[in-house]
Parts: sequence; structure tokens; C-alpha cells
Amino acid sequence: MKRHIFWGITLSVWAAAVLLAVLAAYAVSGTVIETPFTLLFVAVFLAAPAAASIISRKITAPLAQIDPENPPDAEDYPELGDMLHRLHRQNELIGKQMNDLRRQREEFRAITENMDEGFILIDKETEILSYNASALRHLGRDKSGGGSVFDLNRSAPFCAAVGEALMGQHNEKTLEHDGRVYQLIANPVTENGQTDGAVIVILDITEKRQREQMRREFTSNVSHELKTPLTSIYGISDMLRSGMVKAEDISRFAETIHKESGRMITLVEDTIRLSQLDEDSIPYEKEDVDLYAAAAEILSRLRPAAECRSITLSLAGESHTVYGVRTILWEIVSNLCDNAVKYNRDGGSVSVCVTEEAGRCALIVADTGIGIPREHLDRVCERFYRVDKSHSRAIGGTGLGLSIVKHGVAYHGGEMKITSVPDEGTTVKILF
Repeated sequence: MKRHIFWGITLSVWAAAVLLAVLAAYAVSGTVIETPFTLLFVAVFLAAPAAASIISRKITAPLAQIDPENPPDAEDYPELGDMLHRLHRQNELIGKQMNDLRRQREEFRAITENMDEGFILIDKETEILSYNASALRHLGRDKSGGGSVFDLNRSAPFCAAVGEALMGQHNEKTLEHDGRVYQLIANPVTENGQTDGAVIVILDITEKRQREQMRREFTSNVSHELKTPLTSIYGISDMLRSGMVKAEDISRFAETIHKESGRMITLVEDTIRLSQLDEDSIPYEKEDVDLYAAAAEILSRLRPAAECRSITLSLAGESHTVYGVRTILWEIVSNLCDNAVKYNRDGGSVSVCVTEEAGRCALIVADTGIGIPREHLDRVCERFYRVDKSHSRAIGGTGLGLSIVKHGVAYHGGEMKITSVPDEGTTVKILF
């Protein structure tokens, strides 16, 4: 290539020099330039640039054929060695930067796609730059083809959150969609004091709201349940203090005080037990507990109350042990058997069976009582939930029995299933 450059430049300079020398000689001698020489000189003058152009094309042809992304080795083109070395170094640097960007993008995608929280990044024109699957799921969309973020949701809270964020204001909004509650957290993205876009995070707070609602209901129900016996005790004690009670009525009033006090103690104990189960802070060690033996003893305690109403109690099965907290397991069996007697009909029956199903210990308690309507089955294990409030209070129920059973079974990793037919009876099966 260097030879091409050298000869091209030499030919051009030589042709120009010869032409100038001949013209100068004719000018000095005063001789008129004849036509053939003139044509020769013109031809040489015109041919020199053409030859130089051809040679230069030969020179630049290898340059035009070089692929900047895959340049040849410097050994193939020694005269371009420096440039090719620079291209190789530049490509290596660009490749490294691209790999770093690709890795960062994959890390960002892995993080956002595994988030339960929805994530949306938009520019100042509300165009979607990035999002994750959780955002689409929370907003009830199968996919997003890009475009405006308002194509995903046009509700007032969502539009307000986006609008305030693009105005440079952090804000939080609550969005209700498809029976669930979401918290929208929108933050502006700024650079040099200018808002270039916004980040929107979507949190599913449905369970949090439900827990808050349950907590409020629990506090209200406990207050109400405690107020009733306390009012009765206070009224009777006030009558006794003022001497308004006849001597023959003192025993009856004392019995009422005893009954209401016992009801309060039971309520407080049940509340404490539920709190312990909620916080997984049961202050007892686990051990092997024989459910068959526990059921036999509990039924013997309930037999006097059952006989008063001609309710038949029976126990079937065989000895099976469960590794757990004895107090909690006994409460599970006791609450189920006690409910089976309380909510039974006079002359009915209660059958308890401790057996094995698919390698698991099964406790089955069935009664022939009043049953539970289908619409109440999903809620009977809620705290203080009663199908018939007046009947439950009349028989001394606190509304926490089945809730304790449910939490106790969950604490021991078990499963509970309730089947019931109104006016025919209820069956509760627990698999440990």
C-alpha cells in the first residue's frame, strides 16, 4: 500500500513538473507551442489526476472493506497497524461495557420479576419504560404492549398518583380492584432539578386491611363480651351492698355472680390462648399425646351434661399419638366435643373416632345437632362469629372455641374440614 501511495504522488508531481518546465521553456524562447505538444501536455495533465485517482482507490479499497466490529489482524495490513490496534482495543472496551450493561439488566429483571410488589417506570410523557409481572397481575392485565401507563388503569386514584409524581410530588394512594386493596406509592425521577419520569410501586395490602379489621372487631367483641357479665356482676353487687336483696335470694344472686365470673375467666383464658397461637409463643414443650385417651377422658367429663339431655356419646378407633403441645391438643378435642353436645338436639348423639388415614392421625367428631347453614361454613372459625348469637350466649359460648381449634390445628401442621347439613348435624375431621 505504501508503494501505491508513493508512485501515485510521484506520478502526479512528475507530470506537473514536466508540464510546467516545458511551458517555461517555450515562454523563454518565444517559440510557439505546436499543437501535438500541446495535446501531449494536456493529455499528461489530465491523465495524472486520473492515475492518481485510480491509485488512491486502490489505496482506500482495503479501508472500505474493513468491518469496524470485526477488524482484521494488524499483521495483514502493516501500514494500518496503529488504527487496527485501536479498533481492537475499542471493541474490547465496548464489549466489556455491553456485558456489564447486559448483566445489570438481567440482575434488575431478576429482582423486579421476583418481587411481590408491582413496579412500573415511566417517562415524563407517561410512556412505560419498564414494568414487572406483579404490576400487571395487581392491575388485572395479562400483558402490556408498552404505550401510556394509563392504558393499564384509568381509575381516579391511579391517575392522581401518576399525575402528582410527574409534577415532582411523592404521594401514596389506595386503589381497590377486583375485591382486593392496593397501596400505590409514586415517586418522581428527577435530573438537574427537572422531572424526567416516575416510579410507581404497587403493594397488595388486602391481608393487612383484613387483619386490621379483624383486630378492630376482636377488640370490640372482647369489650362487648366482658361488658355483659361485668354489668350483671356490678348490678348484683350494688344491690347486695345496699341491702336490697332478701336473705332467701342471696344464694341465687351468688350463683349468678359465680356463673358470670366463670364466663369472664373462660373468655380471658381463650383470648390469651389465641394470642399465644397467633404469636407462636406457646409456653409448653411438645410431647407425644394419645388422642384416643384424651377423647375418652373428655367424653367422660361431658357425660353428665349429655345424659341430662339424653345425648348418646360414643368413641371408636384406637390409640394414636400426635407429637405436639398437650394443652393445645386437649383443647382441640374438648372444644369439638363440647360444641357437639351444646349444639345437639335432645336425644341426639355424638360420635368420636380416632383412626389413621393415609399414614396420618385422623380425629373425627360427628353430631346429630342443629347443623350449620352453608353460607356460614366459611366463617364459623372466625373469632366471636356466631351463627345464632342468642342461642350461643344462652348456652355459655364465647365465640372463640372453633377459632382456637383452627389455630391449634394450624400450629401442629394439621388440616381441618367441616361438613354440615342444617337440622341433620355437623362433622369435623382433623388430619394431623
